[in-house]
Amino acid sequence: MSAEPNRADLGKDPGRVSGMFDQVAAGYDRTNTVLSLGNDKLWRIAATRAVAPRPGRRILDLAAGTGASSVSLARSGAEVVAADFSPGMIAEGRRRHSGIPNLTFEQADAVALPFDDDTFDTVTISFGLRNVNEPQRALAEMLRVTRPGGHLVICEFSHPQSAAFAGLYGFYNNRILPVVAKAVSTNAEAYEYLNESIREWPDQRALAAWIRAAGWTDVAYRNLTFGIVALHRATKPDLRNQPGRLEG
Repeated sequence: MSAEPNRADLGKDPGRVSGMFDQVAAGYDRTNTVLSLGNDKLWRIAATRAVAPRPGRRILDLAAGTGASSVSLARSGAEVVAADFSPGMIAEGRRRHSGIPNLTFEQADAVALPFDDDTFDTVTISFGLRNVNEPQRALAEMLRVTRPGGHLVICEFSHPQSAAFAGLYGFYNNRILPVVAKAVSTNAEAYEYLNESIREWPDQRALAAWIRAAGWTDVAYRNLTFGIVALHRATKPDLRNQPGRLEG
């Protein structure tokens, strides 16, 4: 007998969110490609280019799911840690990608990361910050584990800037996507939560303000696919290089 579908809600209880992603892990990447009309691959390319991975770099890929984005980063020769809150996602990622020597998988909660301070050159998260119940606390944790002068890259659903396109996008999300999700997903109710979470998520400027408030500098973003998605970038201040600072 199959388990009852696990559906998260906007309360974003960690147990329910994790359980929901456990249930969709096996078909997650395929479903995302179908529902995004193939745009997920273009968004992943944009995020990888923003991270600019290269040998010698340590990268933390949060909300990594089954590791699709992590593999793209690891192909550069960088050392990549793929972290996700869902044990089902981590297990699926290890099953698929265990042969990549510079890619490791770890279960991790974004609001309490199990890594030392100043560990990574870059922290990135794609389509995962929206599912964290305390996203501002998570942004502070990402800052903590990033080395001074290191970078943050966030790829997340956002708000189209054109009213006409926003109407078309809303029609697709509310009318078309639920029908397609029932046909291709093992847990169509999970994608009802997806719609709700996108509608309630702050827009580009608001998220940029959250990032600044967490202590990041040089915060900037650019829209992808007319603002359906926004790519945010920021830098951790390097206080060691501030003029007039006394060492001791």
